[in-house]
Amino acid sequence: MTVLLITRSDDSASPARVAAALEARGVRAYRLDTDLFPTDLRVSIHDAAGEGGRPQGRIVGPAGALDLDDVTAIYYRRFNVGARIPTDLDRQLRAPSIEESRRVLFGLMQALAGSGVFALDRLDVVRRAEHKSLQLALARRLGLDVPRTLVTNDADAVRAFAAELPAGIVTKMMASFAVYDEAGQEHVVFTNPVSAEDLADLDGLSLCPMTFQERLEKSCELRVTVVGDRVMAAAIDSQALPRARSDWRREGVALLEHWRHYELPADVHAKTLALMDALGLNYGAFDFIVTPEGRHVFLEVNPVGEFMWLCTTPGLPIDEALADVLCGRARRR
Repeated sequence: MTVLLITRSDDSASPARVAAALEARGVRAYRLDTDLFPTDLRVSIHDAAGEGGRPQGRIVGPAGALDLDDVTAIYYRRFNVGARIPTDLDRQLRAPSIEESRRVLFGLMQALAGSGVFALDRLDVVRRAEHKSLQLALARRLGLDVPRTLVTNDADAVRAFAAELPAGIVTKMMASFAVYDEAGQEHVVFTNPVSAEDLADLDGLSLCPMTFQERLEKSCELRVTVVGDRVMAAAIDSQALPRARSDWRREGVALLEHWRHYELPADVHAKTLALMDALGLNYGAFDFIVTPEGRHVFLEVNPVGEFMWLCTTPGLPIDEALADVLCGRARRR
């Protein structure tokens, strides 16, 4: 048995923890760092299919050699193919080199999954589940508490939406990203409250749509990690630090050791699993707000969300749960 771990060299220690948990179960973990392909990693896929249409071939890289016949599961986590292709290569050549390399690895993963190899999670499932509007619609249908939300590039629609919500609104992006200044300093785009001055100047929406949601008072925020049918929740008092009140990630390092175990209400626990079923996910990192009145408000679920810090504080066994699903010891979707 071999689990193929798809990630990148600069990933956190999460893949190593999962690999160690797999090895402890007698399962080989083969790490494929996608940024090493095609420059430092060789992949061969033969046209002669094996039993059940399974692709035949071999991967050779820093982790050694792996015959595709030996792969029993795939753990998809991070992707950065072609990162080491020289940046001074002609742009007309570099771009297709990256695209061809991307198609090779994505195609390999899909072909293995299509021939019956378990994937956590399949690329097509992850891509579908990443759509935030779909998540909110399904969550609402399943009975989860969902904030009022507007996704638009229409400034008038934003002003009308804000007028309906006297407690205010916040804005966020659908994809996590950062911008870099001239000195190369990273500036992450967080969730931010929308001020009256912001409402007066929404010209940027003509270049990029944004998501707007009702502003909710918080008693705490939750990170709920679901692996198979295991639901593991942790809470943080994001209101303890001024800069964390709109988005705890602004003070992520300062809050790192203050996460605590949290017991979800039974109905929220059940509806979280129902949303995983609806999305077809085996892994999901959920974000919730708990209001002072005790409402548990669903914000989003990340199909490949980070979990490393939760293994340390408060000590959630997420890596162990992932290993159990990957080697077939726990429920799979």
